Amino acid sequence: MARSKKLGILLGAHPAQRGFAHGLALARAALAAGLDVYCYLVDEAVLGVERPEVQALRTMGLKLYACAYGAHRHGVSPGDKAIFAGLTVVSDLMAGTDRFLSINA
Repeated sequence: MARSKKLGILLGAHPAQRGFAHGLALARAALAAGLDVYCYLVDEAVLGVERPEVQALRTMGLKLYACAYGAHRHGVSPGDKAIFAGLTVVSDLMAGTDRFLSINA
């Protein structure tokens, strides 16, 4: 049995920026194609953790992480909408995925 390809996405764009929507569209397409998708929200992107379109991707299988420091800085309360973690998770995702993308604007 072949292992599933893994895609990592570091998303740092504010939810109102095109990059945020673009990152979500990439995640959606990759999930639809059968890839394992890991997304880490950093900086202003943590403001989008509770958005319905982000949570819908979780129900499709997205593994969602959010920067704990960024959440604190932007007033986002940690909860069960994502796994809140430090930047060492980004390093693990970079090392453990077949492709890793960073979208910051």
